[in-house]
Amino acid sequence: MSDRFGRRFTLLASAVAGLAGAILLALGNDFATFALAQILMGASMAFASGTDSAMLYESLVAAGRKAEVEQQELRAWRFSFTALALSAITGGAMATLASTAPFYAGAFAFGGVLLLALRFHEPPKSGAPLPEGAEVLRLHALKSALTQPVLIWLFALSVLMYGFSHLPFVFGQPFILAALNDGGHGANAPMVSGAVSAAMMVISVLTSCWALRLRNWLGLPAILMAAFTMQIALIGILALSNTIIVIAIMFLRMVPDSLSKPFIAARVQPELQDTSRATYLSLQSFCARLVFAATLYLASFGTAREGLMPYADIQRILGYYVLGGLAVLIALIIAARRLPIDARRPASSC
Repeated sequence: MSDRFGRRFTLLASAVAGLAGAILLALGNDFATFALAQILMGASMAFASGTDSAMLYESLVAAGRKAEVEQQELRAWRFSFTALALSAITGGAMATLASTAPFYAGAFAFGGVLLLALRFHEPPKSGAPLPEGAEVLRLHALKSALTQPVLIWLFALSVLMYGFSHLPFVFGQPFILAALNDGGHGANAPMVSGAVSAAMMVISVLTSCWALRLRNWLGLPAILMAAFTMQIALIGILALSNTIIVIAIMFLRMVPDSLSKPFIAARVQPELQDTSRATYLSLQSFCARLVFAATLYLASFGTAREGLMPYADIQRILGYYVLGGLAVLIALIIAARRLPIDARRPASSC
């Protein structure tokens, strides 16, 4: 939709779907309404996925500010994660007053997004326009993007880092509960979990303030590999111990994302065609979710119990993820030495 009908139209669709989904969650009281609301919320995220970043890049190009793409991606990251940190706190506070209050607030926010999107102007497209009968998914344009070695490397890294970023999220709540139960504070697990989520976002925003300096100092391949290494190390620490002090390590969960996602987006954008930019970015996100879901399905065979997962099972599963992560990290480092990952610097040789 984004590549065929335009960025503004698709972002408007995202706002309308999110607004409708939030209203249904606030007003509904049966499963069918809940399911429809979740479908609409998912559609809202899907419409925005890839479209937001594509519109930012194309708008910068049209304004003659293409060189600012990394800076602006980081700026967008700070706004997004500041909002997530605030929502973790305010949403929890609202829910203590009324269980539907966060959904009404979400509907109000989506209304604001709709008003903003109505004021957007469609950025101009570069290159020759495709005929109306061209394939819906722009497969020909995608083929060139999916066969470039640099884009393949960045695509693979993005897919892997999505999974390792979400592992502490998936196993975080049972991990926090197990850690607090050992100290007799299990009843506080929901409150602690919300506080940890807020802290993750705040620390990520603070890290982003120095991210561009680190990127310029280390170079793109080095900072990306450092970020992936941090993700693996975090999983390794969670696998080694479930003491309460380890919960503080989870504060760092989003730091690797702040050191990688804005720079990956900025590096990929110039290599993509306007006619398939959003499709590529959305496909990357979709594949990341599919691969992560597949690994979780395989990991489920590592536990024989139903219900609450004991820490012994969490420890074993995370250990397998660490071993697999180290293997692919080595492979990525070897491949990066022969590829011009950083457009500013020549590729190093072995």
